[in-house]
Amino acid sequence: MVEHSARPFTNRLALVTGASRLQGIGAAICETLAARGADITFTHFNPADRELFDTPANEPAQIAERLKAHNVQVQPVEIDLSQPDAAPRLMDEVNGTLGTVTILVNNAAWSTRDGYEALDAETLDRHYAVNLRATALLAVEFARRFSGESGGRIINLTSGQELGAMVGELAYAATKGAIVAFTRTLAAEVAAKGITVNAVNPGVTDTGWITPKLREALLPKMPFGRFGTPQDAANLIAWLASDDAGWITGQVITSEGGYLRG
Repeated sequence: MVEHSARPFTNRLALVTGASRLQGIGAAICETLAARGADITFTHFNPADRELFDTPANEPAQIAERLKAHNVQVQPVEIDLSQPDAAPRLMDEVNGTLGTVTILVNNAAWSTRDGYEALDAETLDRHYAVNLRATALLAVEFARRFSGESGGRIINLTSGQELGAMVGELAYAATKGAIVAFTRTLAAEVAAKGITVNAVNPGVTDTGWITPKLREALLPKMPFGRFGTPQDAANLIAWLASDDAGWITGQVITSEGGYLRG
């Protein structure tokens, strides 16, 4: 019989990007890992948060206070991940304060509506800079610096773009969809370093963006009669970060509650 500690991530450090909203998946990931003993660094960027969600500026501070209640070390970092040098700067800052990151969760994302009539270079570049470039550069920076013999975890967030069309979201679909190919290839490259690399598609998750019109259209496609919650996503990500998932790598795990396409 295998016994599991109530705080299996004690002495591990998780870096979670895009944890800026109390309602968001990022905040739920941070709290779930912290409750299991992990020290937490999380990123936020107020200008982007306000543009996409009109997020109050004090929410990252509130997230940090909630995490500290789990008796772990917490380091919020405000950083613009769209900058080309963001990955090494962020890792340098974290290494200089809390130590070596052992769990990386690439959760930050940029998403605006476009479609073929509206798509232009600026829109595509803004999505690429955060959704793909920042994810890729943080992942390889993590892998280069990881010195453990096992237990390294990279978990990337995607949205099922390879499973069906996302009409009106060409830039988002293209850049997030590329994460699938990146995840599978990086997993093969870094396995010898004791690092697993996986992606999670959490499906339709109610983080405050679902309008009444969308709710009416999407809810009939949810067999359980509800949308996913941030905690649903966080539970899966915490498992992938655990020792129990040490044999799982190069996978894209779709956790959509049986969402019915078509």
